[in-house]
Amino acid sequence: MKRLKYTEVESIRSTPGRSLLLFITDRCPVGCEHCSVDSRPNSATIRDSELFESIVEGICYDEKLSMVGISGGEPFVERKGLTLAVNRLVSAGKDIVLYTSGVWARSIIPQWIRDVLALVNCVFLSTDAFHNKTVNDDQFVLAARTLAEEGVWIIVQVLNIPEMVARAEELLCRAFGKDYRELAEINLVPPLPYGRGKEIFNLGTNREGDEFGPCKSLAAPVVRYDGTISACCNEQVIMGLGPNRLRKRCSSGSDLKKALKDISEDPLFNVMNELGVGTLTYHPKFSELAHQQFPSICKLCWAIQQDALPLGDRSDRLLTSISMIRRNTVNE
Repeated sequence: MKRLKYTEVESIRSTPGRSLLLFITDRCPVGCEHCSVDSRPNSATIRDSELFESIVEGICYDEKLSMVGISGGEPFVERKGLTLAVNRLVSAGKDIVLYTSGVWARSIIPQWIRDVLALVNCVFLSTDAFHNKTVNDDQFVLAARTLAEEGVWIIVQVLNIPEMVARAEELLCRAFGKDYRELAEINLVPPLPYGRGKEIFNLGTNREGDEFGPCKSLAAPVVRYDGTISACCNEQVIMGLGPNRLRKRCSSGSDLKKALKDISEDPLFNVMNELGVGTLTYHPKFSELAHQQFPSICKLCWAIQQDALPLGDRSDRLLTSISMIRRNTVNE
């Protein structure tokens, strides 16, 4: 099984059509105060197994798709769904990137967990002071060592807060020694003010609309276990908030194919992904947003979506032309 490192994962994620994220459950027993999707031990999870299986099959048949991320919630609390998804996707030739807190790391690791890990190409293993209240240092070390035993490349995901980064390095040294970089790397992530995190973190400094660049998240949509497809990985959008234009619903694998096609071919999304969200403020329809203040690229995107034509509508000839010119240039 080949190992995918962070730069490789990001390169694939930023290429339209090459990857997506399968969000298999809202449920998570860790209860982090900063959780951006407000996952809880009793949150919703897979209820319609037939629909979920059809969704997975639809992903399998997408020939252009080479990599699938699997997250939640905590994926390992959804044993049946996780096992089914990983086995079928790997059989279809897809690389698997798994996101977990390592809460499953106990004195004895169940064989089914090892079987799943043996099939994935890398694991994003999260750790910080918030996780530590439920997933202690010993569990993190055991989780890391278990991943290494199964030949999985480890990407330790930690909040970009100096003391938390230093602690993550200490734990990796404890697990593998000073040469831990032969088995793992650290990825710093910004604190997200969504879900429970909105009580702890701020969005940041406002910027004018025309200052925002491309949104690479639009290259990799999110498919939720209940048939909701989100155009990007914004946690609020995944949980049903924000403009409806950012979401589609499907009731089968064939519906999924059409929904993903509508998202990937949408002129507005293509311009935002490749030229920039701020670039759209030069379009007459969105010009009033150019010098308005926004705390994040997501807030600007939401403002644009409110006044945009329906998803897939190509009647805005200016926008469609810009999208086609840029897409043809990229493909040459």
